[in-house]
Amino acid sequence: MIEVKGVSHDMRGQAILRDVSLSLPRGGVTALIGPNGAGKSTLLSLIARLQRLQRGRITVDDLTVGACADRDLARLLAIMPQSSAISARLRVGELVGMGRYPWHGGRPGAADHAAVEAALAQFDLTGLRHRFLDEISGGQRQRALVAMACAQGTDYLLLDEPLNNLDIAASRQLMALLRHMARDQGKSIVIVLHDINYAAGFADRVIALAGGRIVADGPPAEVITPGLLRGVFDTDARISVIDGRPVVVV
Repeated sequence: MIEVKGVSHDMRGQAILRDVSLSLPRGGVTALIGPNGAGKSTLLSLIARLQRLQRGRITVDDLTVGACADRDLARLLAIMPQSSAISARLRVGELVGMGRYPWHGGRPGAADHAAVEAALAQFDLTGLRHRFLDEISGGQRQRALVAMACAQGTDYLLLDEPLNNLDIAASRQLMALLRHMARDQGKSIVIVLHDINYAAGFADRVIALAGGRIVADGPPAEVITPGLLRGVFDTDARISVIDGRPVVVV
C-alpha cells in the first residue's frame, strides 16, 4: 500500500500541494485527473522520490520515502515521468533495458535479459529494438518509455501522462494493457491522465485534484459528475452513461 499523509509542497514560494492524504491499496488502476497546475505530477514525483519531500510522510509498503535506500524503493516502485532527458542516440532495446538497473547494478543476467524481452514483446517493440530513439515516432518513443518502467518489474507503477503523442488506437491499446496488468498480474498502477474519458473508461478509482488539494475520490461514476466538471474544469460539458461508466460529451 502507498500511504500519503499530510503532504504539502511549495515551489518558488507557491503552494503546489496542500495537506494531501490518501491511501492507495495494492492492485487496480487509479487515475489522477485535474486541471494544469493541480499538483498531479508533483504528487507522483514525491512518491517516487524524484523530488525531496518537504512536509508530510509517504510510505510504500514498509519503506519510508526519504529514509529508505533509493535502490530498495526502485525495486518496489517504478515511474515514467512526464518528461525524460534521454539521449536520442540510445536504441529502443537499450532504453527498455535501463529499467533493470536497480536489480543488476550494471551487470545484467539471464533474468534481466528475459524481462527486457518480455517488455519489448508486451509493448510491440521487438521489431524496433535496434532503432535509435530519434528514428522512431513520438508514439513509439512513448511506448518505449512505458516499457522501460514495466521492465523494472515492480509491484507499483506510476505513469505521468503516458498517452502523450499516442493516437486513439494506441491510447486504447495501452490503457487496455494496463488494465490487464492490474487485473491479471496484480500490478498497482497510478496514472496521470488529461483525458477524463480514458480515466472513466479504464480506471477502477479516480482521484481529482484542484489547487493542490484532493477534491474528489472514488469510482469513476461517483467522481465524474456535472458538479466536478463545473467546479474543477470550468465547463458545462454533458455526461452520458455507457455500460455503467460516465462519458463526457464535448
